[in-house]
Amino acid sequence: MSTLYPHLQGRRIVLASQSPRRRELIGLLGLEAECMARNVDESWPADIEGVEVAAYVANKKADAYLDILHPGDVLITGDTVVVLKGKVLEKPVDQTHACNMLRALSGQTHTVASAVAVTTLQHGTQCALDVCDVTFNELPEGFIQSYVASGSPMDKAGAYGVQDVMGLIGVSALSGSFYTVMGMPTHRLHDLLLSLK
Repeated sequence: MSTLYPHLQGRRIVLASQSPRRRELIGLLGLEAECMARNVDESWPADIEGVEVAAYVANKKADAYLDILHPGDVLITGDTVVVLKGKVLEKPVDQTHACNMLRALSGQTHTVASAVAVTTLQHGTQCALDVCDVTFNELPEGFIQSYVASGSPMDKAGAYGVQDVMGLIGVSALSGSFYTVMGMPTHRLHDLLLSLK
């Protein structure tokens, strides 16, 4: 168990995510988490817009796991969305969709919003939202095609990963936390975990 969170010693940490990025970041915080994933409806009502979608879905995911929690358990859920000109870009449904997203992001600044929620039976659900503005270089069509063909963007909001070759080549500027763009606002999660003392 992490020396950052001695108050969590002996408690089961459940990370409700299929994302290898979130698993990696939880591990960097020194937490040993039991990872599980359910098919959760990630839709949101029409009156929820933009960056607030991430917080809504993170809370919705938390609700979907309440039945597996025991006293002392700590559940971590999260969600990430990419927002371009007010429109939410989710994970691509196919390669054509991914290419179209990347063409839209090319040469533009967009916002990445990542929410993280921590749930316990004692304290209920606490959710934190973080945003980061990301600016892309102009992306050559050949690069877009080869990147999508690699399969890397297919499980990622906005069809890209800041930690892979797109981040190395395509991203020219970040205003905010790199880890928020990666999918887990670790500084916000840290605060939520400390609040469980």
